[in-house]
Amino acid sequence: MKQLISFLIMIASFQALAVIETYEFETEAQEQLYTEIIHELRCPKCQNQTIAESNAGLSEDLRFIVYQKVMDGETKRSILSYMQERYGDFVLYDPPVKPANYFLWFAPLAVFLIILIIVLAKVGRRKVTPEE
Repeated sequence: MKQLISFLIMIASFQALAVIETYEFETEAQEQLYTEIIHELRCPKCQNQTIAESNAGLSEDLRFIVYQKVMDGETKRSILSYMQERYGDFVLYDPPVKPANYFLWFAPLAVFLIILIIVLAKVGRRKVTPEE
């Protein structure tokens, strides 16, 4: 029982160490724009989390850059373009459809079609024997 309590206290202490930065905004629109943008950018280090969800140092830096640009009055399009130019299309959760990204967009469809063809070929070859 003591070990369980010690374990729970240890887990709780790790949660207390997590630092969540807070930024002050002049208007509600700036805060909303900031929140919208950080949920559209992928963490280059974590790869499957937005920078809003990630605790990686790189994500903290990216959130700060977004905050600075929002406070400077830049538009969503210009901030996303800046991040895309600096970190590539991968940083966007919705990358543009262009030849360099065709694999990202069409590979799942190709895999699905290949599996469908294999399944149909296997099912088509089965012989059904009637029971008497």
